[in-house]
Amino acid sequence: MSEKRRDNKGRLLKTGEHQEKDGRYSYRYTDSMGKRRIIRSWRLTNADTTPPGKKATPSLRAQEQELQVQICKGIIPTEITVCQLVERYITTKTGVTHNTKAGYKTVQNILEKEEFGHKQIDKVKFSDAKIFLIKLQENGRSYSAIHSIRGVLRPAFQMAFEDEEIGYNPFNFELAKVLINDSVQREALKPREQRLFLNFVKEDRHFSKYYDGISILFKTGLRISEFCGLTVHDINFDEHTFSVNNQLQRTREGEYIIVPTKTSAGKRVLPMTKEVEEHFRNIIKEREKPRIEPMIDGKSGFLYLDKNGNPSVGLHWAHYFKHICQTAVWFSPLFYLRSKKGDKEYGKDYIRSQPERRNWKIRMCGKSWRRVGSYE
Repeated sequence: MSEKRRDNKGRLLKTGEHQEKDGRYSYRYTDSMGKRRIIRSWRLTNADTTPPGKKATPSLRAQEQELQVQICKGIIPTEITVCQLVERYITTKTGVTHNTKAGYKTVQNILEKEEFGHKQIDKVKFSDAKIFLIKLQENGRSYSAIHSIRGVLRPAFQMAFEDEEIGYNPFNFELAKVLINDSVQREALKPREQRLFLNFVKEDRHFSKYYDGISILFKTGLRISEFCGLTVHDINFDEHTFSVNNQLQRTREGEYIIVPTKTSAGKRVLPMTKEVEEHFRNIIKEREKPRIEPMIDGKSGFLYLDKNGNPSVGLHWAHYFKHICQTAVWFSPLFYLRSKKGDKEYGKDYIRSQPERRNWKIRMCGKSWRRVGSYE
């Protein structure tokens, strides 16, 4: 009869348990797929202490017990990491826009740089998920950005749960109870602020060429990509209407594409007021005819072109608004600086002496331009 195996402390070792030469314990088993697997720990039981300088992990028998619970639940042990899980989840998302794909890529890049991204998914606990998101916020990421990251991780882990690779979804918790919601509610421009802004643009020697386009954005509520996608063929001066059929966007690779409107209701025919109609007439009249008319997915005659003869996109208009605000700050006698600390009133001389406080910005939100900062 063979002698029973014991560890260096004289304790009996169960079937599958071994003590290696360096003193570490291991348990070898065969999974349901017939693959040999092994788990290790420096401790045999919870009563043991971890040797100095060694990584603290659950005891071997605690891991064995957890493994048996998973097997009873029908959960298949896996070595898939968080990064690999997210990549697999993304492959199931077909028919998404290029902006959504870019968002997925951003999440993948973040996970690749984080230790959390290389953690096995069956080892991720609720506390691990919460600590990871808290760390992102401590490193300067906004609440909305973390909300988007979690928007990829939660369904990815849910997919793994439904595939019986994990016993629960560690991201099934309310985000607002874990993170500080530092997002700022955006406020639309008031009518008086719109008039002041448009008057400044109209009277400025340089920015006046954008006056008609900016005024149309204010008075029609078009999304910026919808406005950029308008062509001279979409304007019907006889019936005093214009058609919104699609959006013009530019990918990160620099490719211009025509995409459908954000919703089915976004495809519409809008009436023109006399003022809006006059703006469209001015744009078409002042539009320089290029040597080669750009055509994007069968569409041509775009209202605004850049210096290279390509149609203008949302990024162009974001820069226009930014530069307009910079000019308004320096040449207007008074303006308001809205920050996260609240609304404060500053004179231009104060801002010149404290340039680090110039943290206003223009934003595009929903169907109208929203801004932080104005002038009188």
